[in-house]
Amino acid sequence: MSQTLAPAEEAEPAGDAAHPADGGHARGRLRPALLLGALGVVYGDIGTSPLYAYKEAVRAASDGAHQAAPIAVMGSVSLIFWALILIVSLKYAILILRADNRGEGGIVAMLALLGARHARPRTWQGLLLVVGLVGAALLYGDGAITPAISVLSAIEGLKVDAPALGAYVVPITIVILVGLFAVQSKGVAAIGRVFGPVMLVWFMVLALLGIGGIVHHPEILQALNPLRAVDFLLHAGWHVSFMMLGAAFLAVTGGEAMYADLGHFGAKPIRVAWFVLVLPALVINYFGQGALLLAEPDAIENPFYRLAPDWAHYPLIGLATMATIIASQAIISGVYSLTQQAIQLGFLPTMRIVQTASDERGQIYVPAVNWLLAIATLSAVLIFGSSDALAGAYGIAVSMLMAITTLLAALIALRWGYSPIAVFAVNGFFLAIDLVFLGANSVKIIEGGWFPLVLAGFVAMMMLTWQKGNQLVEEARIGLRLPEDAFLAGLQHRALIRLPGTAAFLSSAEHGIPLHLSRFVERSHALHQRVLIITALYEETPTVPRSQRAHVTLLAPDFYRVTLRYGFMEDASILEGLACAAESRHLPAHLVDDMTVFVGHETVIPKSDDRGMAVWRESLFAFLQRNAERTGAFFGVPTRQVIEVGTEIEI
Repeated sequence: MSQTLAPAEEAEPAGDAAHPADGGHARGRLRPALLLGALGVVYGDIGTSPLYAYKEAVRAASDGAHQAAPIAVMGSVSLIFWALILIVSLKYAILILRADNRGEGGIVAMLALLGARHARPRTWQGLLLVVGLVGAALLYGDGAITPAISVLSAIEGLKVDAPALGAYVVPITIVILVGLFAVQSKGVAAIGRVFGPVMLVWFMVLALLGIGGIVHHPEILQALNPLRAVDFLLHAGWHVSFMMLGAAFLAVTGGEAMYADLGHFGAKPIRVAWFVLVLPALVINYFGQGALLLAEPDAIENPFYRLAPDWAHYPLIGLATMATIIASQAIISGVYSLTQQAIQLGFLPTMRIVQTASDERGQIYVPAVNWLLAIATLSAVLIFGSSDALAGAYGIAVSMLMAITTLLAALIALRWGYSPIAVFAVNGFFLAIDLVFLGANSVKIIEGGWFPLVLAGFVAMMMLTWQKGNQLVEEARIGLRLPEDAFLAGLQHRALIRLPGTAAFLSSAEHGIPLHLSRFVERSHALHQRVLIITALYEETPTVPRSQRAHVTLLAPDFYRVTLRYGFMEDASILEGLACAAESRHLPAHLVDDMTVFVGHETVIPKSDDRGMAVWRESLFAFLQRNAERTGAFFGVPTRQVIEVGTEIEI
């Protein structure tokens, strides 16, 4: 069995009955630990945006001038403020957080909720799957850019007091990022305990810096009027307006983490942390930077660090570096989590996933993804060399992801029975805003926006190839797989050697005899005294209760079919599933004693015809399949108990 993640029967989403995100969600209770955790994990990315977002926005509004004009200062602050209100506060905090899949969020959870997993090509569900997988792939592009621009922007503070240190910014950034990726295999549980407190201090410092600027120049508060932004955009010329919109969007990048991390903290702590601390701190700091530029227009090169008194520059650089490392760690962990979900829903090949904390399910490490992400991030630092240059690459992937999220949220709301008029009015309004920012960011493609799009395109192509290839392999299996009745009847006419113990054959389907079982009997003329056919399915829900884990069917004396069901946020374990079956008395406990697990090892042979994919995609699928994690290891079966049986399949 090479397709270790067999497709599940379509599960009815629980959202029909319990779609409000807060409904009884245990993680949604307001506990200080959850609030602190949300500060470190959810808001690390958006919380470090003041390091570069306002600087880029006001420079774009000033059309590259070395001094900021008052109208550009006001327009930039106003635009950022209302972007935070409309996109993050209203859309994400109030609207999108409701689109949960039994408490879990993110693009993959949305796809599962919409049942797009088994969509066929050339249907609207198939198009929905493509759009959703592109959205998931965009997170990988974001994951490569965020650590690079965050750490670079923090270290660039050295140039404020010592311009000669500018040559050391990139090397220092490289060292920090290499160290960050190198320690991932050790786990981040211990470091994670300080994430929240450090970010709490960070947001308090943001507010204090901003208050100092506002007190000296309170006229910046006029930017609370949205007409300041509208007036500037209408009169600045389309080129400057588009550049300013694209730069101002950097202030809301990271807002998508609210939804992606919904399952870790619950909606209520995420909302409270945002409205009580994060949003006020960000707004005050942006207004403070604007106030500084009203008084010192030449501070446009780095208004964030110029807000601080001279004696505080180096401590602030140290704190900013810690905050950006936390933001980078949060996005890296998010990419691990997304990869795990994509694997379990059949969108990516199986990879080695290491649990780095025995008491925390979410603490995982994916070696292959870690080092590929490290290469992409370090390449971004070396290619672009500064946060100013990286700003051109940053934003387009997130703006596209936000538009896709709004679209999928609208479809979920319609599925849950909300009024189509209300859905089209509300989601249409937010989608229009998303498309405006996407259009503004599209002008960055030549400046560097191509970088995350290339990464996302590669990942999306790999996801679609893997998903389609598994469909073709399963279709080939169906043509070769014997029905249970025919196989069992054939056993009556064979002189088989009965081997002692139990044989467990892993299967990708709930019906029929797995190919490696029929091949084993055909070639060895032997069969164990007790036989289990085991299928592990990942459902389109985050978790499956332990009481519903195993379903056992007796096909013949001492011949059982066992179906194990897991949620896409769970780790499947064959031994744990059989233990559940034994606890429920559906399976005799002694069957798992002295058990040998047989796994089908299928060699995929690309075939040039019109039935499948292009030959190059079939070859890519075959390569991915050959290098995927071993089935037995993925399902937690000890190596000494596993025997592989080979089969060739043409697709």
